[in-house]
Amino acid sequence: MAETFSKRERRKKKIERRREKEFRRDERRQLPVKQKSLEEMMAYVDENGNLSDTPPDPKNAYKAAVEDIVIDIPKALPDDPDAIPTGVVSYFDPSKGYGFIVNDQTQERLFVHVNSFAEPTTELSIGDKVSYTPTRSPRGMQATAVVKR
Repeated sequence: MAETFSKRERRKKKIERRREKEFRRDERRQLPVKQKSLEEMMAYVDENGNLSDTPPDPKNAYKAAVEDIVIDIPKALPDDPDAIPTGVVSYFDPSKGYGFIVNDQTQERLFVHVNSFAEPTTELSIGDKVSYTPTRSPRGMQATAVVKR
């Protein structure tokens, strides 16, 4: 059976593509590979944070103290560190004797217990304005010395 024209053309194109691919592969193998040395590949960061190819001068090295390195964002401090924080009672259950206060400035929620009132006769209800002293307890921040305003 004789080969048709289109089959013969497809076979020729396939053979030609295969030859071109082999030719390109041989060219790549024959090209000299220029490898860079470690010093040529090295990049440095200058004092402004920009990348550069020249190493920094060791005389200008800055030694940072471990205490100066801040890993997290510190909470905002009140304007006056001696000022007594104030807040609003967001929840209080007199039968159970505990509740929560929301700080006016930081919106932080603090636990408050009847035993931490400055005056034992004080009665709190939702929405009362209070001043307090924040203290850290094993379960989080707690309000002590609570005074109703």
